[in-house]
Amino acid sequence: MAHDVPVPFDDPLAEAGYLDVPPAEGGSAGRTWWDANAEEYLDEHGAFLGPADFCWCPEGVRESDAHLLGDLTGARVLEIGAGAAQCSRWLVGQGVDVVATDVSAGMLRAGRRYDRDVGARTPVVVADARALPFADESFDVAFTAFGAIPFVPDADRIHAEVARVLRPGGRWVLSVTHPVRWAFPDDPSELGLTVNRSYFDRRPYVELGASGRVQYAEYHRTLGDHVAELVAAGFVVDRLVEPEWPEGHERVWGGWGPVRGAVIPGTAIFVTHRP
Repeated sequence: MAHDVPVPFDDPLAEAGYLDVPPAEGGSAGRTWWDANAEEYLDEHGAFLGPADFCWCPEGVRESDAHLLGDLTGARVLEIGAGAAQCSRWLVGQGVDVVATDVSAGMLRAGRRYDRDVGARTPVVVADARALPFADESFDVAFTAFGAIPFVPDADRIHAEVARVLRPGGRWVLSVTHPVRWAFPDDPSELGLTVNRSYFDRRPYVELGASGRVQYAEYHRTLGDHVAELVAAGFVVDRLVEPEWPEGHERVWGGWGPVRGAVIPGTAIFVTHRP
């Protein structure tokens, strides 16, 4: 069933779990979900992310410390799945030529308040990461911090598009939920420390409304899947960063928190380049 009309906002949640759903429906649910939940998400997480701060993950890794994008002097930079564009807004403040993209106009619109707060103007474009509206070889660096990739069944198309718009030698850096997490309950307490499903079960986590429509879908890939998709798109994997939970960091974010973070990786960051 094609998801060609929006999910009604009054469609109550009827079922949630690891389910097989038509790829077209699951892959298009994100736009509607993020449009509907933009303000709520920012109210909950905006203080941690900051209006203009480049945070790679719930562990709190900042680009200002990690420098995973490399030297951006004179570079043109693309953000994929930018949400409210906090990362791009921080780059604007560093004098970087950057454009932020997201499939959700609602998220980008919500981020405008941050532009007003910090006195910035962040270039944004509403775009599906699987069909970027940019010319070939028009960027030097591309990145995403938990954007786009988890929410589509065909992330290989995202990697192919990024490879197309990057110039030779261009860098592509992406952070995602660490695949190991999918074998455990999504619980930040001790209850989340016991494996309850197969790491190799690739069915997405799905929320269905009473109408039967997909309201939300998040897709699992193993580490090997991520590497295979990147390599198939022509990228060379330079580093895999698995941030440790920092001492003194007590914030709980969904399934992330100090209890699980002390023993199980929560984030995987792939640093790659196009030869």
